[in-house]
Amino acid sequence: MDFAVDARAREKLEEAREWGRTAMRPAGLEADRNGAPLPVDHPYFAKALARGGGRTRWTGPPGRERDTGEPLPLTTTLLLMEELAYWDRGVTIADPGPGLPETSVLAMGTEEQKERYLGPFLEPDRPRWACFAMTEPGAGSDAAAIATTARRDGDGFVLDGAKCFIGGASRADWILVQATLDPTKGRAAQRAFFVERGTPGLGDFKIEKKMGMKAYESTSFTLRACRVPAANLLGGEKGLGGERASGSARKEGGGGFKTAMATFNAGRPIIAANAVGMGRAAVDEAITFAREHDRQGDPRVRDRIEAMARKLRMARLVCLRAGWLAGEQRPNIVEASMAKAMAAGVAQEATALGMELIGGVGARGDHLIEKLYRDVKAMDIVEGTGQVQRMIIARKLVGLPR
Repeated sequence: MDFAVDARAREKLEEAREWGRTAMRPAGLEADRNGAPLPVDHPYFAKALARGGGRTRWTGPPGRERDTGEPLPLTTTLLLMEELAYWDRGVTIADPGPGLPETSVLAMGTEEQKERYLGPFLEPDRPRWACFAMTEPGAGSDAAAIATTARRDGDGFVLDGAKCFIGGASRADWILVQATLDPTKGRAAQRAFFVERGTPGLGDFKIEKKMGMKAYESTSFTLRACRVPAANLLGGEKGLGGERASGSARKEGGGGFKTAMATFNAGRPIIAANAVGMGRAAVDEAITFAREHDRQGDPRVRDRIEAMARKLRMARLVCLRAGWLAGEQRPNIVEASMAKAMAAGVAQEATALGMELIGGVGARGDHLIEKLYRDVKAMDIVEGTGQVQRMIIARKLVGLPR
């Protein structure tokens, strides 16, 4: 494994550092003070678009592909995600773009679906969003238990159900909704459907109040007799199970559940990198506070700061290994879960250390460490809780029953 940072990566990291310092952290602090997500017309999003953000990784339709240059190694991408989260993780995920479902669309989508749903993100005319809707009131960590149904009706499907804690749903151009064709068949019957903004039956959007990560919206919504054409089934009808799929396809869910889990396996190292960045920010702020209050000579303070810096470096290495394996197209399920479980825990330790150090100052609610302390809890929850990650690791390493 080679985690060396070349000149191109250093340039990207420096750009990210400057953008984070001048734009992301101010926007994140503003949203936290206001207690609400950044509105879609916030100047930050226009600036993000102007600097080249909000684009898709898709290169374009066959025969008209754009030249995007040499792609960055996944390890470099993880370092960039760490750096951006250092400045504000909530703003990072509030950024416009195709977001979490992009990986699934690139892997499973038909060429027509890529052009229709990712095409507008090639050169967006305005800040645009898309999102992936898996979580439900009764199905969070147990993603196999989703209850949103997709019923075949003529030349389309009718979706019914409720989703919650979905990032950016109310502002998304389209939502990739995970649903089941038959609740009695568990994960094998799950499929994903494109549901576009304004589709009849899609509604009841409610932006949740959260203790942290206030820069982006976590939204609940419902699907009530929401009809979509068959063309909106991710991958097309070839991905349907039953008599149209082989035994292995039925076992794995015909690509529906399996593709959703692959999305999470790709995303978990990014969450881990985000957590490392937030932990770094907390340690740096703790060091600054110790210097300003002449406490850097206290051996207890020095020992705690040293321990957290050491643990964060360990977490970064585990995260980079998970990303390296993904870049080599090798299985990384265990490493991705290890990275997320470890990094989220260490980041929470780092912010807790910072809160202990600043003491009563943290109770005022205006110190960055206090904000990080509230923000970082999400890192143990999103894309599979820490408990779920440990279950995944145990199943793979010691054969824990499913």
